[in-house]
Amino acid sequence: MNNSAYHIAIPNLLLLFIPVVIVCIIYIRWSLTVKTLFYATGRMIAQLIFVGYALVVIFNQSNALVSSVILTIMLSVSSWIALRPIKKLRNKLYFKALLAIFGGGVPVLALVVGCVVQLKPWHMPRYLIPLAGMIFANAMNSVSLCAERFHSEKEKGQSYLIARNMAYKTGLIPLLNSFFAVGLVSIPGMMTGQILSGVSPLLAVRYQMMVMGMLLGACGISSAIYLLLLKEEK
Repeated sequence: MNNSAYHIAIPNLLLLFIPVVIVCIIYIRWSLTVKTLFYATGRMIAQLIFVGYALVVIFNQSNALVSSVILTIMLSVSSWIALRPIKKLRNKLYFKALLAIFGGGVPVLALVVGCVVQLKPWHMPRYLIPLAGMIFANAMNSVSLCAERFHSEKEKGQSYLIARNMAYKTGLIPLLNSFFAVGLVSIPGMMTGQILSGVSPLLAVRYQMMVMGMLLGACGISSAIYLLLLKEEK
């Protein structure tokens, strides 16, 4: 198989923003807040350009301290973003979100790095950072959904147990949907990237199984920790 990915020219890449412009037009015609869409798109582009250059530098080093600092930053930022749906409570609940994502994400990352992939050394940034990114980002999304649904249910006057259970199910909906759809409706991003890069589909399937398992574990544990920490909230 071809072991190199197809090159994407900048002019060709810009064509992909035609659908984005269409979405912007829909926002405007439907009187929605298009500023948020513009901001999100601009921030996405800037962040990806920055991280692209940053990763070139990071991947060329092999320092456990640097890798640990990067993981700490990723955890801190993901915990802050997770509480975006409930901004008024963000400062109050930040450390709960941080503890939840740490408690669900870091042990799963350690299991994957140490036992499944068996990185040597464990802090190889080319593998550690992308794996940590997938775990923390998905745990962040699950905690975010849990937080929004839990506090919404509490505002309706529901008991802690009912709000907790509703929030937990809501937090795992996207991931469970992906479990049902994988291979039938979609070929996940990591698997697609590997196949496009020339990796055997059979090997890509093994990696994707690892990814799906680690994400469900990290999301489920992180969400549970966050909701359990809320039990003391009045």
